[in-house]
Amino acid sequence: MASLQEQFLKAGLVDKNKAKLANQDKNKQKKVERRTGTQSVDESRVAALETQRKNAGRARELNAQRDAAATQKAILAQIAQLVQQNRQGKGAGDIAYNFTHGNKIERLYVSAAVQGHLMAGRLVIVCQGAAVELVPRIIADKIAERDASLVVRVNKASAEVDTDDPYAAFQIPDDLMW
Repeated sequence: MASLQEQFLKAGLVDKNKAKLANQDKNKQKKVERRTGTQSVDESRVAALETQRKNAGRARELNAQRDAAATQKAILAQIAQLVQQNRQGKGAGDIAYNFTHGNKIERLYVSAAVQGHLMAGRLVIVCQGAAVELVPRIIADKIAERDASLVVRVNKASAEVDTDDPYAAFQIPDDLMW
């Protein structure tokens, strides 16, 4: 393949005299470099390398952002799959079970058996968007590892009773109906 200089000559962009002068200047510069032992700085090459470094840094940042977004999407898909596979039925609910979600008090109608499981801590309420689902506590712990903001209500399984507590005989219901 012909050099760039020869291609310019064939295209008529440069005449022979200018090409000859460019070669002479190039040879003189090489000769001076050999004598002095210093290398001349090619500004265009330095600028190109700097631009290449900046582009590589920007590409690394964009790749990191894409990887983080893909990881977050994978986590949300895992949570959705966990909820879908392990959701429990609410039963033919006639009992209103109140819980707080954000700043609001939400109401969920459940059966008496499901209410007992919720109060005992065996079932946990998980909210994904507008959907409210009940999942076992083990699954809720796995969901909380991935995103704790989705797990709404976790009752403690059994609280230890202090022996010196004068009100130990009086049990306070977990979900008061007003």
